[in-house]
Amino acid sequence: MIGKFQTSAEDAGAEVVEARSPDAALPAIARILNEEGVGLEGRTAVWPDGPLRSRFHPELLAQMLPGLVLEVTRETAAAAHIGITEFDCGAASTGTLVQDASAAALRLASTLPPVHVALLRAGAIVADISAALRRFDPARTPFLALVTGPSRTADIERVLTIGVHGPKRLVIVIYETETGHAR
Repeated sequence: MIGKFQTSAEDAGAEVVEARSPDAALPAIARILNEEGVGLEGRTAVWPDGPLRSRFHPELLAQMLPGLVLEVTRETAAAAHIGITEFDCGAASTGTLVQDASAAALRLASTLPPVHVALLRAGAIVADISAALRRFDPARTPFLALVTGPSRTADIERVLTIGVHGPKRLVIVIYETETGHAR
């Protein structure tokens, strides 16, 4: 299912990076941040709290990810070059990421910076949007975000424009679970 998700996500304009474990996701994130110049000339990235981020001590994150800001506010997200967020699941048929985005920090980090790094557990990839939506209880999820590729619009003279209403670049880091995941 990972291969189908990757193909669908790339068809929608996203980039996909695979990591062999949760620990291997951190160097993958570091490469993306380095590639985008985060940590240089005041360029920052924001990463709201989540299961993967909480695995790492803040000092390790500061050492491996210079320029990373862990406190996500409207101001820090608007000033950041990269937003990093963790997604609950992905739909292989469309390459769509699905997230309980009830926490404002998640919405800020995924929409305000020009680059979005989305983190997804390989085991959380399901066949389609219907299967993904079944994982959420509407009574407990007041804000659900579905992300398919970078932001795009064609509402101005029918010319496709990337990054007008959100990030112009989407990089999805798919990381395997500790026990691995069958392809």
